[in-house]
Amino acid sequence: MVQNAAARLVTGTRRRDHIKPVLRQLHWLPVHQRIKFKLAVLIYKSLYGLAPKYLFEDCELVAAADRRQLRSLDIATFVVPRTYTHLGDRAFPVAGPRLWNSLLSNLRQSDLTLHQFRRALKT
Repeated sequence: MVQNAAARLVTGTRRRDHIKPVLRQLHWLPVHQRIKFKLAVLIYKSLYGLAPKYLFEDCELVAAADRRQLRSLDIATFVVPRTYTHLGDRAFPVAGPRLWNSLLSNLRQSDLTLHQFRRALKT
């Protein structure tokens, strides 16, 4: 509701007009998708050393976990810790790797810059 009100304020749209075309015009993501976008960018930054060290320490790569050698090790995937509560599923060490692993493999490639990753993720 706050995002819709802000979009109406910025564009001068009336309350009765549909808000979805206005959000698209402003290139604003809905709040739920914006949260996922921010989380994926944080994981990307922590993976490539652009974020604080404590964020990367919370996430463990499958290749570094001394597990089975898989053909998919060339694409960075994270180990998702097991949780027993809904609140635990929302913690960064669980939600971040789960979201990263669910991204398309072309988004998880190491040859993308941060700008390219953000653009590809948003579209």
